[in-house]
Amino acid sequence: MKTLDIYEELKSNSYPGRGIVIGKSANGSKAVTAYFIMGRSVNSRNRVFTATDDGIKTEAADPSKLSDPHLIIYSPVRKLGNKTIVTNGDQTDTIYELMDKQQTFEQSLRTREYEDDAPNYTPRISGIMHVEGGTYNYAMSILKSADGDPACTERFTYSYTSPLAGIGHFIHTYMGDGSPLPSFEGEPKKVAIPNDIEEFTNGLWNALNEDNKVSLFVRFIDIATGEEQTKIVNKFEKV
Repeated sequence: MKTLDIYEELKSNSYPGRGIVIGKSANGSKAVTAYFIMGRSVNSRNRVFTATDDGIKTEAADPSKLSDPHLIIYSPVRKLGNKTIVTNGDQTDTIYELMDKQQTFEQSLRTREYEDDAPNYTPRISGIMHVEGGTYNYAMSILKSADGDPACTERFTYSYTSPLAGIGHFIHTYMGDGSPLPSFEGEPKKVAIPNDIEEFTNGLWNALNEDNKVSLFVRFIDIATGEEQTKIVNKFEKV
């Protein structure tokens, strides 16, 4: 698979929706993840990422403008021991709770399906990173309808053991703008990952469509020590 420039990939798509990137820094020392959200409606654009004790949550930038919290207010990132969970919905909590009961990432997601937002049936995308004792691996998942037919839920999980330096994988909800919105197709895209969190954060944020981008989370985890660096960018100020 060809390694893509993620910045160019984002610039070429005005509405990838929500997206997850997971990989390893170019020097091989950092486990890397990023999660972004976008929006077309006032309700979905009215959001910020806020740090929590174990990750981040979405909140209304202006609570007076929040018309429907369903599907837009959730915890995208949570930590469970040496695992970091990253998703585009409240399945973060499902994965956290069931893995805490010794179920696997894949088993946890078998209790969920695509989002109930007909006619889009937005895919649920999820990722998990495991950093322990100087080792690192990750997995990604997508739950989607069968080409827009809600009668069938398609489930795909991709696992990456001993990931290569400078390489990551990118999965997002939509192939582009449309009505209904076309769901992501294929396996996660192979993308290049830099060494510097500032460079990665700025590159991603600047590449996202100016009208539609809302918030961005980026985290670098030192594979040897577990030390974390986190960046959060919000387009809107919290009222």
